[in-house]
Amino acid sequence: MFQNFDAPSRAHPIKDRLVALRAHLDRAGLQGFIVPHADEYQGEYIPAAAERLAWLTGFTGSAGAAIVLGEEAAVFVDGRYTLQVRDQVDVDDFTPEDLIGNPPHQWLKDKLSTGQRIGYDPRLLTLAEARRFEAACKAAGAELVALEENPIDAIWTDRPLPPLSQVMQQPDELAGESADDKIRRMQAVLADKGVDAAILAQSDSIAWLFNIRGADVPHNPVVLSYALLKRDERPTLYVDGRKLSNAIRDQLAERADIKEERAFLTDLAGLGDEGRRVLVDPQTTPALFARTLTDARGVLVEGADPVVLPKARKNAIELDGTRRAHKRDGAAMTRFLAWLDANGANGTETEISVARKLEAFRAEAGEADGSPLLEISFDTISGAGPDGAIVHYRVNEATDRKLEASTLYLVDSGAQYRDGTTDITRTIAIGTPSAEMRDRFTRVLKGHIALATARFPRGTTGAQLDTLARHALWQAGLDFDHGTGHGVGVFLSVHEGPVRISKAGNLPPEPGMILSNEPGYYKTGAYGIRIENLIVVTPPAAIAGGDREMLGFETITLAPIDRKLIDVALLSPAEKTWMDAYHARVRDALAPSLEGADLAFLIAATQPLGA
Repeated sequence: MFQNFDAPSRAHPIKDRLVALRAHLDRAGLQGFIVPHADEYQGEYIPAAAERLAWLTGFTGSAGAAIVLGEEAAVFVDGRYTLQVRDQVDVDDFTPEDLIGNPPHQWLKDKLSTGQRIGYDPRLLTLAEARRFEAACKAAGAELVALEENPIDAIWTDRPLPPLSQVMQQPDELAGESADDKIRRMQAVLADKGVDAAILAQSDSIAWLFNIRGADVPHNPVVLSYALLKRDERPTLYVDGRKLSNAIRDQLAERADIKEERAFLTDLAGLGDEGRRVLVDPQTTPALFARTLTDARGVLVEGADPVVLPKARKNAIELDGTRRAHKRDGAAMTRFLAWLDANGANGTETEISVARKLEAFRAEAGEADGSPLLEISFDTISGAGPDGAIVHYRVNEATDRKLEASTLYLVDSGAQYRDGTTDITRTIAIGTPSAEMRDRFTRVLKGHIALATARFPRGTTGAQLDTLARHALWQAGLDFDHGTGHGVGVFLSVHEGPVRISKAGNLPPEPGMILSNEPGYYKTGAYGIRIENLIVVTPPAAIAGGDREMLGFETITLAPIDRKLIDVALLSPAEKTWMDAYHARVRDALAPSLEGADLAFLIAATQPLGA
């Protein structure tokens, strides 16, 4: 298994840790400390050695923060984790707060007194985050203090060792472009921006640029490292040498200088001493790096990570590989759905047992296709009944629930194959669904179809598209508290920037980008519904009778959607046509890979609505 289901220990000495941290802060003359969910590489998913927030609070979600003051402490989470945080965190120790509605810097500003000193680790806050906290402290007459050592590291006596996975090359035939060509292309971008160099602090940007992959972070095939991209010189990759075989080192040395990570700050200061202009993305670059550069009198030029957009715009080879991965994954998913249809209501299957079964089907499909499953793309969200209403629910042995008749089961999962990354959610009726379940499911489906079939001009933002996915829910007084879509890499991070389809999505999708389409609905204590396919932004094309070319979406995920949950009367003729056409495409694509009961299930599950 690529995931475990061990229950978090309820004996975690959170109170003792909080006392120890406050004592450490008191000795350092500090009245508070900021604890983000972040590592030194600013990734969403982080290795065990960087799980400081979870160690201190018990909260294990993929986004959040905590602030510890002398007499009170708070943990901040977004709408995905409002239920989970109260299950995992003792509210006598940490008060749950809304990460979006009452962000940490605002909360801190309201709590501070004149003269107080608040510590932070400048490796773990980005430049933009540090500035927000600095402004909050200044407004309250307090001081934000960058610390040389993280106080949690000083008291975390059994902290895991940093990861040391081996680096591997992503072949050009799968990447679609050589690392040399990518480097030259990015150097041209630096020349256009009038800068001498750029800091690359995001691991997936580095993986894409150098066509390398690793396993330093669970489920994300990245190498924890830093890089300096230089306009007129070879780039430098800063990576622990123990991760490099001789063969990989030789390959990388053909196009880059290779140094240990400890040399990064020294080289950055050297650029500053030379008065170089260095591009820094304030949203992704640790505050320490910006401070090191400016302290050495370098010129900090703020702008987006130059790799992010080119990485998001997938080339034809990457898209072809991703389509192959989704066909392979769709066959595995359909075998799983067939098995679940036959066994889901027998009263013995649980959230863990079905998650294990799905992973086994994926492994078998990869082996049969000659493209083995290398990882899952995130911990499977396997939620039965009320657990499905917890948006990012992660089952463990203590919460494992049986699947029961007349309930819904939600499974959100994905895989990492060498040629592509998948992410799919299906909601399945176990037995006979209620009328309310079918109504809510169909409204979610209408939103899913509205986004899948959207045609839109260049420049349309993710926020504008997001409205399409919510309209049918809004008309019934319903909504969901997460984004509708995120970017997805190619054998890279399952959550990829910079474009997202959400209420806060201010950037426009561009041709070649892979995004998710995942509206949902969640009834606390009862059930959850989400329908997720991955979609590719298609190039501008003419519409008959129109006067402007429009972008659109191609759906690349291939798996049946539960027809038992569809209230056909709520669908328009166009929506029924899309649903039938999608199922026909699923059937034609997957039938050659299935046989016996699996094939029979596929044929039945993809019949036209009303048939």
